[in-house]
Amino acid sequence: MLAARRKLVIQARHLTPAAVLIPIFYKGGAPHLLLTKRTTKVLHHKGQISFPGGSRDPEDASLLSTALRESQEEMGIHSGDIQVLGELDDIITNTRVVVSPYVGTIPYPYQFTVNWEEIEDVLEAPVATLLEHSHLDASAVTPVRPYPAYTFKYDNHIIWGVTARILRQFLDVAFGPWSGA
Repeated sequence: MLAARRKLVIQARHLTPAAVLIPIFYKGGAPHLLLTKRTTKVLHHKGQISFPGGSRDPEDASLLSTALRESQEEMGIHSGDIQVLGELDDIITNTRVVVSPYVGTIPYPYQFTVNWEEIEDVLEAPVATLLEHSHLDASAVTPVRPYPAYTFKYDNHIIWGVTARILRQFLDVAFGPWSGA
């Protein structure tokens, strides 16, 4: 499904390239996603829920390399333990970053090595819960933000912003379009 789809690629000199990994694992027979809560010590996105990832470094051979490197740096996930399933469409943030999301499976249980300077908490979110606790705010569409705002609730956390947009895209591709709550 993911490997065969054509992704929307956005390239522009004024945009900073970045990549994230959407790690999927099966716990109790049900699909889960690995998300992190960023610390208040990091430079950007303090306290936000995110997927492992970040900006492309000059030594990264590709954006997939960026996603894999960042997953290793933030969570200690070794690239050899990730089975990459495919890519989602690039997404532009309001801070002029273009994010390339990659989807991959990881074994479970996994011995994470968390970088506590960057990561405050690790979330193992069941996909079913995310599907049940979604919200679409179509009124958020404005000339400045020409897309609706999505939020997801999980375990007293609110997932919003670009992470919610990536999550929504993943759920649409993996499980079919849904209307939100």
